Amino acid sequence: MTGRVAVGEAGLDGDVQVNRKYHGGDGQALYAYAQADADFWIAELGRELPPGRFGENLRVSGLDLTGALIGERWRVGTTLLEVSAPRVPCANFARFWDEPQLVKRFTAHGATGAYLRVLETGEIGAGDAVDVVHRPAHEVTTGVAFRIYTTQKHRLAELAPVLDHLPERDRTRLRAKVEAGLAARTGVLA
Repeated sequence: MTGRVAVGEAGLDGDVQVNRKYHGGDGQALYAYAQADADFWIAELGRELPPGRFGENLRVSGLDLTGALIGERWRVGTTLLEVSAPRVPCANFARFWDEPQLVKRFTAHGATGAYLRVLETGEIGAGDAVDVVHRPAHEVTTGVAFRIYTTQKHRLAELAPVLDHLPERDRTRLRAKVEAGLAARTGVLA
């Protein structure tokens, strides 16, 4: 895509999320994927994977998205975005690529990209810098959150510092699980 694209609270102008139950909405207005991670899959699968092939709105270079902190804020173009969650791939992802083991392989690799919340609407365009303008005082990255969501659920209590940054649809469920885990660790009845 060339030129500037408007970014509203729900995402890019003209972007449509087919399944709104699992995609889009608060905390999932945009999805960013790193070029370095795409390059891994290009080599791994032996095929081209142009921007958008991961379902991403933003393909970024020079930024470690697995190391991005939940709640980190980015200035891109005239927008202000907040990292809200890792992406957890589903079976549709594997079918779209015609790779039956893709979800397992993607999970094993762990480079999921980052869902973003729009804090300030504006415009973005190819070539815009991604400036990290705020990093919160915790250590919960998208990579850590992804591992907790998928293969290390026993670590759910570690999500406590980021609950308010997660997509709204996940907060209530995860807050209850985190609080139950914290109570179990401290011996306090919930």
